[in-house]
Amino acid sequence: MRMFNKISALAVVLTLCSFVLSEPEQITIYLIGDSTVCTQPVSQAPVTGWGTPFAVLFNKTVKVENHARGGRSTRTFISENRWQPVADVLKPGDYVFMQFGHNDEATEEKYEERYTSPTDYRKNLIRFITETKAKNAFPVLVTPVSRRRFDKDGKALETHIEYSKVVAEVSAEYKVPMIDLDTRSRELYESFGVENSKLLFNVSQPGTNPQFPDGVDDGTHFSEYGARLLAELVLDEMKKLKLDLLSRVVKPVSK
Repeated sequence: MRMFNKISALAVVLTLCSFVLSEPEQITIYLIGDSTVCTQPVSQAPVTGWGTPFAVLFNKTVKVENHARGGRSTRTFISENRWQPVADVLKPGDYVFMQFGHNDEATEEKYEERYTSPTDYRKNLIRFITETKAKNAFPVLVTPVSRRRFDKDGKALETHIEYSKVVAEVSAEYKVPMIDLDTRSRELYESFGVENSKLLFNVSQPGTNPQFPDGVDDGTHFSEYGARLLAELVLDEMKKLKLDLLSRVVKPVSK
């Protein structure tokens, strides 16, 4: 009997240990969006989407898959069959961060295939949300990150007024967490000022970057530094929203 009790006690201890030592289930964060989010090719260096530094913020229980692509709107992301493969593999507990708008609002004739009216933009966001929820995964809306534009007084201008408004409306109606990267990015640019904010973007003088030998003044796409700061803003907004995902963020190592 004494031996039986010892074996039973050992079994209980081992069972408890298995609960303590077990790790959270592996999940995937899917990023969908445009060039301001995507993983850029080396040929575009130093251009970097915020999704690249965002991917290293999490511990080993999280895999980040960046499906964002340059030049895509919600309409072309669907028509080119970029959304369906994501929707097909979603599993309970996964996340979908979605940031579109730059290309949806492109009204120039050369971008005709990208343009998406605010009404259709709304419908497409709702599709992403409902199909994500149908898999018991979690949608997160992200307002389109602002372009770098200032008025004469050094105030960062809103560059996505109509489309950011749609994101906010859909967030409220469908009770989906929203990261207001539009507002937060403009605040960031203003904190740097008109000239120093160029450090956040793909801006260089002629002859300084072999990738852009004639120089470049790109107020849309980020430098590595800018992308990292944008990723940190996304993380800060996640903290405000108190997303469960925060438990999987890498913890500082104590010395």
